[in-house]
Amino acid sequence: MSKVTTRQAMPETMTPPGQESRAKAWGLTSVLVLLYTVNYSDKILLGLVAQPLKEEFGLTSAQIGLTASVFFLAFSAGGFFAGLINKWATLKWSLMALAVIWAACMVPMIVAGSFVVLLVSRFLLGLTEGPSGALIHTALYSWHPMEKRSMPGAFIASSSSLAKIAVAPALAFLIVQFGWHSAFVAMLVVGLGWCVLWYFTWRPGPYGEVRMSIAKGSANTKTSVPAVPWMSIFRTGTFLGALAAVIPMYALLTVVLTWLPSYFEVGLGFTRLQAGAMFGFPSMAAMLAMFGSTYLSDRFMSRGVSSRIMRGIVPAAGLLVCGASMAVLPYIGTPNIVVAVVSLGYGIGCILAPIMNAAISQICPKNQVAGSLGMFLALMAIGGIVAPPLTGMIVDQAVSPAVGYAQSFQTFGIVAIVGAILAMILVNPDRDSVRVMAQLQTAA
Repeated sequence: MSKVTTRQAMPETMTPPGQESRAKAWGLTSVLVLLYTVNYSDKILLGLVAQPLKEEFGLTSAQIGLTASVFFLAFSAGGFFAGLINKWATLKWSLMALAVIWAACMVPMIVAGSFVVLLVSRFLLGLTEGPSGALIHTALYSWHPMEKRSMPGAFIASSSSLAKIAVAPALAFLIVQFGWHSAFVAMLVVGLGWCVLWYFTWRPGPYGEVRMSIAKGSANTKTSVPAVPWMSIFRTGTFLGALAAVIPMYALLTVVLTWLPSYFEVGLGFTRLQAGAMFGFPSMAAMLAMFGSTYLSDRFMSRGVSSRIMRGIVPAAGLLVCGASMAVLPYIGTPNIVVAVVSLGYGIGCILAPIMNAAISQICPKNQVAGSLGMFLALMAIGGIVAPPLTGMIVDQAVSPAVGYAQSFQTFGIVAIVGAILAMILVNPDRDSVRVMAQLQTAA
């Protein structure tokens, strides 16, 4: 019998937990924030060019809403592939590949813009942006311990705010001065620039799953780590309660992304440049609310406060306030007050996303974080599939744009109130993590 010689697999270079440089951890967090900012800038681009495209191509509000719905349908479908992508490729290469494709999706509209081209390019953009949320959070959590993930998650979630505060006014200026094509060119350049930065900076963190490099071959593979049945995660009260909350919040988010500039311009009478600039007002409120709530969440959890309170009741209460503020919009007749109510209500509701993502990461094994978050974020996008076209139909059939936009926000606000109540009842990461990890020990 011939003697077979094997070589021991060695893990990728990784700093042991507790000994990592916090400066490096936050530096890489900032690179991920930049990527998510690009991600959200791609999303808000449709809202910023909605009126110019309607004027140039003779589109209706329902058609613009359909375009957004196609994007979020593809976005939802793409999210289901996050776990597979994480299995096939390292985070470094998977995220870079996705970012390159996003940049490429800008090219068709630059070269041959039309309604059909817009639909196809937004579909491809949504399909490839779908897995990114789970992969970005997986990369993020690899640099931050379990009890201190809400604040880093807030920085990622604040990317939507950064996109609206910093990027939206710049894109609005380009659109006004040079036409809507220039905005697509700008996003193409920014996306490719991020890829260069990512290539030279990314390293895996100490709190993520360990990948093993086989010395005999060139491919990377994972360690043999026991896994729990996926449904044992998806059937938990935490997963279901968080889902009931994030779907209506994401519906509101997509309505804001797609329609808020049009609401401010056509519904409330502001100029196009003013509408683009005010697009950032809700995001300013969101950033303050997210950083404040996640700082307290991490601080209190580090001191032993239950995650049921900090990652269940607190974010659900924020959503409750958000839903109530949207429900009263039809009864407000002053444009400036409408802007203030939308901004404050939406901002408070945005505390939900980073805290609920942290709750999901708490209830599953390390090697199943990407798949669990992929499923969670993909199902969350159901709100994005329904909300924009429904808003477009409501606006087209309303007696005036102002009334139509207010009624649509009210509808999703009422649904958000229901989701908040369900989350308060069901979300309990401490309880569910014990149940899930008990199955992991059995599998081991």
